[in-house]
Amino acid sequence: MKELELKYGCNPNQKPASIYMKDGSELPLKILSGRPGYINFMDALNSWQLVKEMKEATGLPSAASFKHVSPAGAAVGYELTETERKIYFVRDSLKPSPIACAYIRARGTDRLSSYGDFAALSDVCDATVAEYLRAEVSDGIIAPGYTEDALAILRQKKNGNYNVIQIDPDYEPDPQECRDIFGITFEQGHNNFKINEDLLTNIVTANKDLPKAAKIDMIVSLITLKYTQSNSVCYVKNGQAIGVGAGQQSRIHCTRLAGQKADNWWMRQNPKVLALPFRKEVKRAERDNAIDVYISDEYDDVLRDGEWQKVFTEKPEVLTREEKKEWIAKQSGLTVGSDAFFPFGDNVERARKSGVSYIAEPGGSIRDDNVIETADKYNIVMCFTGMRLFHH
Repeated sequence: MKELELKYGCNPNQKPASIYMKDGSELPLKILSGRPGYINFMDALNSWQLVKEMKEATGLPSAASFKHVSPAGAAVGYELTETERKIYFVRDSLKPSPIACAYIRARGTDRLSSYGDFAALSDVCDATVAEYLRAEVSDGIIAPGYTEDALAILRQKKNGNYNVIQIDPDYEPDPQECRDIFGITFEQGHNNFKINEDLLTNIVTANKDLPKAAKIDMIVSLITLKYTQSNSVCYVKNGQAIGVGAGQQSRIHCTRLAGQKADNWWMRQNPKVLALPFRKEVKRAERDNAIDVYISDEYDDVLRDGEWQKVFTEKPEVLTREEKKEWIAKQSGLTVGSDAFFPFGDNVERARKSGVSYIAEPGGSIRDDNVIETADKYNIVMCFTGMRLFHH
């Protein structure tokens, strides 16, 4: 297949639309089910690069959940804890493979944002991935291959219209890339910069204790940022991006947005949240929405009379601001990455409130001394990578 005609571009009025190779060669992908659209392919190809690089850098199966050309989440395939199985709605009978664990964790980062996502896998998609996806609202998946069982399950999804793309894992893009904006062509070298442990040697803080697990978390954060719309900041714990702040004009807004998402991820594990008495007929997406409102300052929207009865068998207790603050204070050992330097120490202050112990950022601000001083105040380990990771 050398060219694929699409229904339309970003919007229905943007026609004609297609994907093809500039040199006239075959596309490095196959459509096994569905009819992916313009934005689907943008999500698929960006997310594939992310998971391929993450697998190469960590040696671990990797997955991403993409939405509107940025990752809602990304993760490596560590085994799920019992709490994670519960908050990610993994049924007891499912025994997920490492690549399935990676995707379940990636999707679990921000389940509201992952609603209608495009999934990406570094490894062959097996039946346990497909079984989990069967019950989730998702637009499609890209992977280097599919088992027969997995493909049979995925082809039943959305009445046979679920988008399944197989990518050639050996495909390498042209070193120069082009795009048109307002009829003007831009050209640049493809971002082939490799992110690995060699990037983490310049530790600029007094505390220089950087364990192996934290290095993996730094790599996960930086590779995630490489494919996130800038400005962007990413919080990671145990190989899982638990908060991604994308596309903000202010760095502190990125840090706050990503930090709030990391706090929400942690709040889902609060005993009161785990014990919410949902009605059996309430679907996953409705549960996610109810949880999001319950842990927010707008909790009355789901707890007032006439509303709580729609989702709960009995009225839950309010999760007070003091209880939330106390619970979030228990969070620790997080890593935060930034795609460009922190211009002020306020970013470190905000990250610390979500339990950040490790920071990876390029450095290069005229206020680096203030940023380092702030990190030292909280005994945080901080690496200057020297490499900006803007993505637009």
